[in-house]
Amino acid sequence: MGRILSRLNISIVLVIMQIALIIYLALMARSAFPFMVYVGMGISLLVFLFIIKSDKASAYKISWVIILLTFPVAAGAIYLLAGNKRPTKKVAAQMDEHALIAGLLDADGNLPFVNKIQCGRMYSLFEYVRNSSSYHAYNKTQVKYYTLGELMFEDMLAELEKAQKFIFIEYFIIKDSYMWDRLLDVMIRKASGGVDVRLIVDDLGSHRLFSRTYVKNLRAQGIKVLRFNPIVPYLQLFMNNRDHRKITVVDGHTAFNGGMNISDEYINKKSPFGIWKDTGVRLYGDAVWSFTLMFIEIWDTFCKADERINDYLAYKNPICETIETDGLVLPYGDTPLDKEALGENIYVDMLNQAQQYVYIYTPYLIISEKMIQTLQLTARRGIDVRLITPGIADKKLVHRLSRSYYNFLLEAGVKIYEYTPGFLHAKSFISDDEVAVVGTINLDYRSLYLHFECATLLFKTTAIQDIKNDFEQTLEASREIKQDNRRRRIWNEIIDSILHLFAPLM
Repeated sequence: MGRILSRLNISIVLVIMQIALIIYLALMARSAFPFMVYVGMGISLLVFLFIIKSDKASAYKISWVIILLTFPVAAGAIYLLAGNKRPTKKVAAQMDEHALIAGLLDADGNLPFVNKIQCGRMYSLFEYVRNSSSYHAYNKTQVKYYTLGELMFEDMLAELEKAQKFIFIEYFIIKDSYMWDRLLDVMIRKASGGVDVRLIVDDLGSHRLFSRTYVKNLRAQGIKVLRFNPIVPYLQLFMNNRDHRKITVVDGHTAFNGGMNISDEYINKKSPFGIWKDTGVRLYGDAVWSFTLMFIEIWDTFCKADERINDYLAYKNPICETIETDGLVLPYGDTPLDKEALGENIYVDMLNQAQQYVYIYTPYLIISEKMIQTLQLTARRGIDVRLITPGIADKKLVHRLSRSYYNFLLEAGVKIYEYTPGFLHAKSFISDDEVAVVGTINLDYRSLYLHFECATLLFKTTAIQDIKNDFEQTLEASREIKQDNRRRRIWNEIIDSILHLFAPLM
């Protein structure tokens, strides 16, 4: 009964009731006030013209156009309530906050001198990321790559035990679990010892555990908590923008980033979908400053006024000069609040510049026309493009939708494999033994366009060989998918076509 009456379920029911009420009022108005039909259709026409003129992804436009044509009287009003990207005061504040963060990044005196001779093809990508988001590449940073979530978690606990100044933790999903109990135990002890412990959780991803009472109890134990974008039972677009990031920062010198959330399946303490394959990285050195500022940006935008962090530089830890340079490391965050699809564009650039191969881990494959064409073109250029996706689904409908894109890629020469031991949740790209990305960004519309995301871009670090070795070993545990030239049942074709139309809204 508790799950049925959860905040999320109640909110979903109330939102559906609001949509139904709008449609009902539109139908009633058509009978009682015939002229209201023309008002509603006029609003829908204006919305239609606005959508066509906007710079949103074409697939997103098509989804809303279909809704407008299906419900021409009410759909315009629904879009104004739930579909238009109007910034709220909090959202506008986040844009201001990023400008402040950008100033601190630009003022950093420890940035390496990045030039064309040093970086070759990567110079243009570094310049694009810096110009569009202000995130920089760093050299004095050590990188460790993890092939499984449980390996990363043990190192996280060890680093948290060493914390002396502050702990920043930001996750999409935190569930009541063995994993959370161990993490919480360290956080409580450190907070009681004077360490500044701050936690950001997405309210949708973690709604079952993080009730108001639970948050109050955590605060009473010295842990500062922010529930990002609290669930509200009324139509608004910002509810669709979730904090999908996974960040842990310790004392400004060490950071963890990857696909792992805080729940027992991520460390294979339980196995609802077979072996759970996740990846991540640990950074030690100057590049951690970017992850520190990423956390502070969200915290100061949405936290209580009396918990704002005013002295940002107090959280910067100057790293010892003796750290050996291990290639270049560029942590970056992606936001749905600007017009820059940073995560997707970095993936596209890696594919376009590849000279030998691109290997990809992704749990979901729900991609735009732009990404489809880029993958196809890269394979047709003779580049070895390989994707590994899950062999066991965590969400059956999403898994079906992912598989419906296979033939588009297979016919162009992209090789696709499914990880047979279980569910692959890793989000990684690697190319030509030189460039890699490990982070939270899936190949789906939600990650690429709707969520707050983050990742670590690596160039010529020793960890890249570890990533490649991991991919090759995972290939051995995966089955290759061959192009299906058989005639499929017409109903399956129709269902997949419908799913494609509404994929941007899923």
